[in-house]
Parts: sequence; C-alpha cells; structure tokens
Amino acid sequence: QVRVVESGGGLVQAGGSLRLSCAASGSIFSGQRVSWYRQAPGKQRDLVAIITSAGTNYADSVKGRFTISRDNARNTVYLQMNSLKPENTAVYYCMWSAYWGQGTQVTVSS
Repeated sequence: QVRVVESGGGLVQAGGSLRLSCAASGSIFSGQRVSWYRQAPGKQRDLVAIITSAGTNYADSVKGRFTISRDNARNTVYLQMNSLKPENTAVYYCMWSAYWGQGTQVTVSS
C-alpha cells in the first residue's frame, strides 16, 4: 500500500509558476513510476508528465514549461510548472505506482 498526498496548488496569474509536490509513504522504493495527471471540469483526466528510473516524459502541451523531478530521500516527486496558461487550470493528480492522491487544484487567471 502507498499513501499519496499532493500539495502546492493554488491561484496564479497567467505567466506565473507553481511547484506541486507529491509525497508518498508506505511501500516505497526508488525508481517507481510516478505520474502527474490533470483533469479540467467536464474533461477527461490527461497525463501531464511521468518519471521512472529510465527518465522523464511529458505531454506535448507542457514540454519546455513543466519539469518533473524526484527526491528519493524525501519520497517526493515535484512538478515545476512555469509560464502557466489559463488552460492549465485543472485538478492535478499524482499517481505513485498504482496509487492515486486526492488531487490539488491549480487555477490560472488571465
């Protein structure tokens, strides 16, 4: 079992930045696949970024603006989001291995 908790969401103006955190506890080991997803109102949940022992990957819409990273000592994965746009407004979810967090709201005002 893995407990996943996201934090760091909030309200930011377009062009601003936020850093989301995904902290995990339980059956954790380094190199586990961790993914960030987002879900806007009325839309499906979409993959934003992935980090594994092999590297990282991003949705085309966030490449060059978002960075996923991990701190194994803290069992935490981060999503640094720069140059935010109103269309990035969504609830952002972390999936650690097969376990989901509760999500954190990101709102980008124009």
